[in-house]
Amino acid sequence: MKRTIYLVLAAILAVFPAKAEDIGLNTLVIDPGHGGTDPGAVSRDGKSYEKTFTLDIAKRFAEKVRAECPGVKVILTRDSDKTVALNDRAVIANKANAQLFVSIHINASPKTSPNGYSVHVLGQSSKKDRDLFAYNMDVCKRENSVILLEDDYSTTYQGFDPSDPESFIFMQLMQNSHLEQSLSFAQMVSESLAGGPVTENRGIWQDPFLVLWKTAMPAVLVELGFISNSTDLTALKSETSRDKIATRLCLAFKKYKTGYDRSVALDPGAEIPQEAGQAGEKAGAAEPAAGQEVSAEAVRYGVQIFAGSKILEAGDPAFMGYRPLRVKSGKVYKYIIAVSDEIDGAKKDFSKIKKKYPDAFIVRIEGEKVSLSK
Repeated sequence: MKRTIYLVLAAILAVFPAKAEDIGLNTLVIDPGHGGTDPGAVSRDGKSYEKTFTLDIAKRFAEKVRAECPGVKVILTRDSDKTVALNDRAVIANKANAQLFVSIHINASPKTSPNGYSVHVLGQSSKKDRDLFAYNMDVCKRENSVILLEDDYSTTYQGFDPSDPESFIFMQLMQNSHLEQSLSFAQMVSESLAGGPVTENRGIWQDPFLVLWKTAMPAVLVELGFISNSTDLTALKSETSRDKIATRLCLAFKKYKTGYDRSVALDPGAEIPQEAGQAGEKAGAAEPAAGQEVSAEAVRYGVQIFAGSKILEAGDPAFMGYRPLRVKSGKVYKYIIAVSDEIDGAKKDFSKIKKKYPDAFIVRIEGEKVSLSK
């Protein structure tokens, strides 16, 4: 099954080639949660709906990005009060070949005391030794349960049942191949929202949200406060506060885009002579197989194709014939190909690699430290 999963991932990545001259962050998909027949969370007085707040904030966020980043195409999964299936939200992002997916939501609790914002990426619970199925599952079940409103949902979502913890096992195996970039953007969002209209920071979480699982690019889901908390609700009901939240989301996006564009910067005249699977050999690069020791003194450059929490061995289908260097960074394993002693060596095959791994970027490797190349 694991082999099948990675073959699917490889196929998804290969479907969306990137042009060499158009490799920066140029497409953003913003997903206003819920809508239409699905109101999402509802305030205690029954007058405020999650779907209304998410659409308003998402539209303001989109307008600000369009104004401040005119080269970015911004797509909303819905621009009115209409129902959009979770699967269709991901399809919209995948068909657009987006480099980033942001899903906007409002939280809720049976109690009135919980408050604040949180940012979520796909994966297991971010709390060490915490049972994935026992922690934060109320939020996951609530956000995923919208599929029950869809016709024939069990076929569309391959038998997934939001009320059954066993249904999350497949998503646990299907770790986001864009985990590191998703976490990077999540951190920027979390920092940018600090001090805003919704004051409490509940942190960054890894959770099994269906809408994140289905996307083939870095993706985050943001819970922008609790509709069940009077303080948060007051902020969410304020047009000025919603605009401030959108401004802070835009600031996080601009910061992420700056780093993303810098990481994929490439000399337009760079030669692209090699086929996939031969970059290391033809370029003369020393490219160890996955899991091989990394010299603490060496400073090299390479192309990071993805990162994840699972160890993949050399020859895994996800590598499409490349022989990667694997570097452990915290809980994440980074997979790097086209490794060279010089940055020009890494750049040499970058455009070709981008056609197979659209979210790849050039990195500097110093021992076990991997950072964006400058």
